[in-house]
Amino acid sequence: MSYNFSETAIEYLKGVGPKRAELLRKELNIRCFGDLLQYYPFRYIDRTKFHKANEISNDLVYVQMKGKIVSTETVGKMRSSRFIAKFQDETGSIELVWFQGIKWIKEKIHLGEEYIVFGKPSVFNKTYNILHPDIESLAENQGEITEGLYPYYNSSEKLKSLGFTSRGISKITKTLINTAQSSIPETLTPEIINKYRFISREEALINIHFPANTEILQKAQLRIKFEELFYLQLSLLMMKQIRLSKTEGHRFGSVGNYFNTFYSKNLPFELTNAQKRVIKEIRLDLGSGKQMNRLLQGDVGSGKTLVALMCMLIAIDNNYQSCLMVPTEILANQHFETISRMLNGLGITVELLCGSTKKAKRKLIDEGLQSSNIHILIGTHALIEDTVQFANLGLVIIDEQHRFGVEQRSKLWEKNEKQPHILVMTATPIPRTLAMTLYGDLDYSAIDEMPPGRKLIKTYHYFDSARLKVFSFLKQQVTAGRQVYVVYPLINESETLDLKDLMDGYNSITREFPLPEYAVSIVHGQMKSADKDYEMQRFVKGETQLMVSTTVIEVGVDVPNASVMVIENAERFGLSQLHQLRGRVGRGAEQSYCILMTGNKLTSDGRKRIETMVRTTDGFEIAEADLKLRGPGDMQGTQQSGMLDLHLADIVKDEKLIKIARDLAIDILKEDPLISTAKNQKLKEQLLRMKKVKGSWEKIS
Repeated sequence: MSYNFSETAIEYLKGVGPKRAELLRKELNIRCFGDLLQYYPFRYIDRTKFHKANEISNDLVYVQMKGKIVSTETVGKMRSSRFIAKFQDETGSIELVWFQGIKWIKEKIHLGEEYIVFGKPSVFNKTYNILHPDIESLAENQGEITEGLYPYYNSSEKLKSLGFTSRGISKITKTLINTAQSSIPETLTPEIINKYRFISREEALINIHFPANTEILQKAQLRIKFEELFYLQLSLLMMKQIRLSKTEGHRFGSVGNYFNTFYSKNLPFELTNAQKRVIKEIRLDLGSGKQMNRLLQGDVGSGKTLVALMCMLIAIDNNYQSCLMVPTEILANQHFETISRMLNGLGITVELLCGSTKKAKRKLIDEGLQSSNIHILIGTHALIEDTVQFANLGLVIIDEQHRFGVEQRSKLWEKNEKQPHILVMTATPIPRTLAMTLYGDLDYSAIDEMPPGRKLIKTYHYFDSARLKVFSFLKQQVTAGRQVYVVYPLINESETLDLKDLMDGYNSITREFPLPEYAVSIVHGQMKSADKDYEMQRFVKGETQLMVSTTVIEVGVDVPNASVMVIENAERFGLSQLHQLRGRVGRGAEQSYCILMTGNKLTSDGRKRIETMVRTTDGFEIAEADLKLRGPGDMQGTQQSGMLDLHLADIVKDEKLIKIARDLAIDILKEDPLISTAKNQKLKEQLLRMKKVKGSWEKIS
């Protein structure tokens, strides 16, 4: 199979056609033959094993049954309707229930006919049922029941309505493999295949879809996982190699008067050893003549902003401008005020540019940038507008980089002919495996030490039923002169999620903490910027004791007197966000607390998140747990959340395989930096195909 064959539009496969092809593109992102080959089964079932109705229990994750449909009924009307079929074998019966695709399933099943049913059993009204089961005619499946492992593919209700159930996808996949067999190209060299005793790519693809037994399935999975991870590492390491060897950068040759004066006279506190180490690493990059592309990770409160400022001073010492882009106006204002205060008396011009900046002020900023009179520009996504042009931009710093889309970030690189140095910062701790994989093309620095004298934040979990106890504790803290954050996940009521609404919460808080004894601020994303700033400033000045807020305060509020963070519906937040929110307290000398409020019913993942937060404040441990629960995001494309663009490999479970793949990629590049030798021809062909498919976003942090 040539790559042209692999790239053939899916509509040309027998059994698909234009209508089905369009739906495959929309629902599963299957556009061509190659996409279908890489659409792997999510589970395999031993088709020789069947459960009886009287064997069904809550302990069974999935069941396969054989029997007849003896009755059907439609319950409810319009959108709330559901279709119920009574499925019976010689030992008893179970209900099959559909909420979607009802018209299609009604046409598909017939009373008295024998079917094979597969699905996950659950209990409703003391009766076992299977929601949206896979159901196939016994007659159609007769020839396959003797097979060992049978593949199951994820589908959708729309696809099922056109016959693309798991079985339908299996059928067209078998057609494709039969067509392509003996023509599937190898993508690894003979040396790699022999070294690790891999099966061929063709054998792997056949057996990942239609394995003869468990042993050959495991060999197929290993081969495919390795290939995914190996090419991921090879492409990342090549990008880094090319950047270091070819991409020129501004040479910041000296550390001069601005940096030294600030260090000796304006430094607000002694740098930690970790901050000193990171600044040294960045200084070496800036003076190398190569473009810096470095990730700076530091937990909330570890002092990333001070490190960023000192890097900007090095740029100014070498007659270059800097910009700092942050995700919110609140944070931009805070950075502007903090940095302006720190630089007082040094003769450095700092300006602020946000979406709310007036037209006249924008004009002055544009003039100041192009005349080099502005040394540091701080702002939000307004910095990437085409009208914002620098005379000599040498350093771009992006704070909370995960909050920006890749396309947004890339626009800053294009502000100058020669690309500026890039420092991306994040407060989300990054596990070693993820840093190696997700940021393999970046240099990596970590501030893994907190400023001295900080007390650990104590974290507690309470159910809603303990709310009065929590209110009592908050009153004690307020009486002692402390301030409190209360954070909600939503602004308005949701019809689909049982969450406490922020406005309802605000009313509840103000009833419990009434004027004039108490004062309460409220801040959320739908407020006007001026109103938000007013409420925020009231809290900062201590005029209000409690702040009821959405996650707009996740970044951008630094109030040392705030000692308590209450997070409502904590089970609805991701671990990284919970960790960020908790980092808003613990900035003063007093003991600080984080209280996680949840409903009584928690999912398994929700319970794990809460338990992790209560157990540890170690950002790296939290990041490891978050990685396992959520996945790290697409690293070579533009996706920012969800699983990496790996079809089979898992960077948590396959950590050892990542190490093997990376070591191999390093060895190959040492011997053949450009992948240009004859023996690596297959590797070069595969890299070119990947580049064609993925585009060039992978060049941006």
